[in-house]
Amino acid sequence: MTYRVVQWSTGNVGRHALAGIDAHPELELAGVWVSNPAKVGKDAGELAGLGRSLGVAASGDEDEVLGLRPDCVVYTAMADVRIMEAIDDLCRILRSGVNVVSSSPVFLQFPEGVVPPEMSQPVRDAAVEGNASVFVNGIDPGFANDVLPLVLTGISERVEEVRCLEILNYATYDQGTVLFDIMGFGGSLDDVPMLLQPGVLTMAWGSVVRQIAAGLDVELDAVEEHHVRLPAPETFQVASGTIEKGTAAALRFEVRGMLGGRPVIVLEHVTRLRDDLAPDWPQPAGAGCYRVVVSGEPNYTLDLQLLGTDGDHNTAGLKATAMRLVNAVPAVVRSPAGLLTALDLPLTPGRGLLR
Repeated sequence: MTYRVVQWSTGNVGRHALAGIDAHPELELAGVWVSNPAKVGKDAGELAGLGRSLGVAASGDEDEVLGLRPDCVVYTAMADVRIMEAIDDLCRILRSGVNVVSSSPVFLQFPEGVVPPEMSQPVRDAAVEGNASVFVNGIDPGFANDVLPLVLTGISERVEEVRCLEILNYATYDQGTVLFDIMGFGGSLDDVPMLLQPGVLTMAWGSVVRQIAAGLDVELDAVEEHHVRLPAPETFQVASGTIEKGTAAALRFEVRGMLGGRPVIVLEHVTRLRDDLAPDWPQPAGAGCYRVVVSGEPNYTLDLQLLGTDGDHNTAGLKATAMRLVNAVPAVVRSPAGLLTALDLPLTPGRGLLR
């Protein structure tokens, strides 16, 4: 069966999703929505960087693309600085009867116990009203810390702690809003950026901790957050701009699910803007990796190395987020109406083998 899909936004993740939709034998690109007026009318193949036409022109008209009556929308618009607007977008799409796979808002990956019910209930209500399904995921929060750790615990006799790490150098990640405004890189260590405001880490990655706990049938006592930052030893350049000497250049944080006074499920990020920073912090396998450590009987460590065909690990991360969504489209369309999590979906393998 072929499913008709609309791609909603064509930024860092969306352009990879376009390429993935084109490569997927069960999907047909029906339309593209863009927020940038300069992209309106451009062919989807150009926006995806494919070097060929896909015969679908981008539109800036939401009514127009929803009027195409797709089976599913792949929603990859930025939500970090526009959470309520993104929720409104999802609700509108769902109420129109169209299923959604989305990279944001990330707390919808598993909102129970993470955000107040009023943050997720409008999405649930819209899904019921439109008889449609919505699945929010990616690589992190997402595949690297929902499917991977839960699969790995399936070969454990006893689990004492599950720790999921992202260990990446973000220097080539060209997204200034995320790096500078949200994460605080290049800013004073005395200033507290958006990401490190109390409760924000838990809103963003508490869904990871809570979903693993639900998958393991564990009732956590609390979720705590911790972080540390280090300064740049001298001024240097990254893809998004300049990092001045003495400003934030490395960040390590943890969101810890606590039980009996100790962490039992931990989401940890180790983010550098240069490989030589914080040498005593966890180091990646290869150029960059996601790591799952299951402590217990026995002990397991699983490293998922990332590397794009362009030689950049950050390209691979963006592609992974896009393809987690694209490959889930058939399963989401076939699912009952409502807000879905990774615990609800079957295995969603890729469909691009040898094509």
